Order: sequence, then C-alpha cells, then structure tokens
Amino acid sequence: MALALTGGRVLNGRGLVEGLGVVIDGGRIVAVGPEAEALARADQRYDLAGGALVPGFVDTQVNGGGGVLFNDDLSVEAIAAIGAAHRRFGTTGFLPTLISEDLDAIDRAMRAVEQAIQAGVPGVLGVHVEGPFLNAARAGIHDKAKFRVLDARASALLGSLKAGRTLVTLAPERTDPGCIRKLAQDRVVVAAGHTDATYEQIGEALTAGVTGFTHLFNAMSPLASRAPGAVGAALEDQTAFCGIIVDGRHIHPAVLRLALRCRPLDRFMLVTDAMPSVGLTEKTFSLQGRMITVQDGVCVGPDGTLAGSDLDMASAVRNTVEMLGVDLADALRMASLAPAQFLGLDHELGRIAPGLRADLALLDDQGRVVTTWIGGQLPD
Repeated sequence: MALALTGGRVLNGRGLVEGLGVVIDGGRIVAVGPEAEALARADQRYDLAGGALVPGFVDTQVNGGGGVLFNDDLSVEAIAAIGAAHRRFGTTGFLPTLISEDLDAIDRAMRAVEQAIQAGVPGVLGVHVEGPFLNAARAGIHDKAKFRVLDARASALLGSLKAGRTLVTLAPERTDPGCIRKLAQDRVVVAAGHTDATYEQIGEALTAGVTGFTHLFNAMSPLASRAPGAVGAALEDQTAFCGIIVDGRHIHPAVLRLALRCRPLDRFMLVTDAMPSVGLTEKTFSLQGRMITVQDGVCVGPDGTLAGSDLDMASAVRNTVEMLGVDLADALRMASLAPAQFLGLDHELGRIAPGLRADLALLDDQGRVVTTWIGGQLPD
C-alpha cells in the first residue's frame, strides 16, 4: 500500500523544503510533490511532525557497533547487529569493514556479506576490505604482522564478491598501477589509505583507477613544502572522493575547513570508522588482542594510537555543521549522496527522488534521528 510522508521538510536539490510530500510504495519512492498530491496518491499517511526527511546515511567504513566487531565475528548475525546499531543514528546503508587480516578471513568476510545481502539484512551494501595491502610506516592501529603484497591470488579474491560492492583500501606504493587497474576492471572500488606514497605515486594510482581516499589526513603522508605527499595529491585532485572523520579529534576542524576550500564540496564524504562502542554505554573492547578504550569520545589503543572512532553518522552531520560551518543540506549530502556516488549506487540511493529506493531518515530540530526507513520499511 502506498504511504505518504507529509508534514515536514524534505531534502531536495534546493535544500530542506516545506510543503512537499513523499510517496513510497513497494520499497521505492514513487512520487515527490506537493503534499495534497502526495496524499491523493497514497492509502496511508505518516506525519513527519515538522521534522526533516532526508536520504538515509551511507557509511563506507563501519568496523563495528552495538558491541560487535566485524573482525571478531564474520557472520550474517554480526553484520545484522552492526547494521541495527547504526540504523538508530540514521545509517541505512553501510559497508562492514574488515581491518587487516589474512586472505582466509577476507574470504569469509566476503562470503558472509553475500549471505547477508541474500538474506535481506537491512542496510548492508557490500564489504570494505581495509588492508592488509598497507604500508607499515602508516599502520595506525592495524597489525603490521598481517600486511602483505597484493598478488594475483589476493586480487582475484577481492574481485570475487557476487552481491554488493567491494571497497578496498590499499597503499598504492605497495603495489603497481597495473594491479590497481585490474581491480578497477573487476568493479572493485579502490581507495588509497594507510599510505606513505609520494605525490607522484598517488598521481599514478589515480590514473590507474583509485577513486577515493580513506580517512583523509589520517595515516597518510602529509603535505609538506617540497613533498606534497598523499594529502597534497588528494587536495589537488578534483574528482576522487575523500572520506573524512569529523569528530574534532582525528583532524583539527581548522585543517578540515582549509581542505573544504581546496576541492569540490560534493567530493567529500562523511565516514565514522566506527568501532563496537557505538550505541553502547560500555566503552572498552578488544581489537586483535589489544584493549581499546574510549577516552573523551575517542577510541585509543594502549599506546594512545587512534583506533577507529566512537562516532555515529548523525553526530558526524551535526559536527560538520557546527565545527566546519557547512550548510546543513550540504552536510546531509556528504553523508548520503557523496558516498552513494563513490560506490556507484547513486542510481539507487542518496537522494529523495522517484524511482530510488526508499532509504530515508527523519531528523528532529536538533538533528537527532527520530526513525528510518530501509526499502520503505520502518525498524522492527
């Protein structure tokens, strides 16, 4: 039965607009127009109560949530639990993210994602394999003992997902442009991260098929006066997508404000890099044998190394407005349309428009999530 969502503001190309209604039917948006027309087309009405109806958030880097770490439990049940934890904060599409592991674990993670998609687990869009093809000089919290070269066997595995999108984060200097090109030809989305690459090496990787940067500024060669590094290459480039963690701790807000002036705003996407603590009051967990604690809202290892985040997407949107001075409508697009475009899913997600999947979030005046729809369905 067709459902009309009315009585609030709807995000479209002009911003958050009053007087519009959205009709969903069969899991998709079938109409967006004046409220009277929407009500005439629908069998039922949902009152938005003055809230903001926005595209559901798409998070390309979700290590865990709700007490579950994907690395520890490569199962459909774990993926469902992580998705449910983040759905409370407006995330309607996500990539379970595997932190550097051996090829057997990568294989099991990919098969679990296939099964989750086949089973209809809400929100799962694919898998993010973050490492182990990284540079030990920029390891961050990753286990250097897991690092390896991207060979033909690994490349074939990364291209083997039968449902959903595969995103791989790698250090371009630890492979060659031909390997990157092969992954791109196999429809793998390739991002540079945990990299000590030179400006020139990043340029070659972008030409070969890298289309994104994983958590810009963090765990990559910095911008210096005579060595622009990965950061300089990313800021100069105008087309690749840059993931940013806007929690005020991973990157100083002033640095991000400068970055936003260097390249198109619509090529930045919000990510959480979230850990199991998101959605819980318990703020400690284990990662590959190391105890991680949340201190002042930041996940850190025993030596103080940053270990992902305790951030959710709704908070990331609010932080982007409050810390970076970004217009709310633009911040919302950075959390929805930009990551959908990065994954090549903007024909399905990221906007409120007829024909797209009805993945939506309703926000109150403080930017907190009231409820969500995934495929037109409210949470159970």
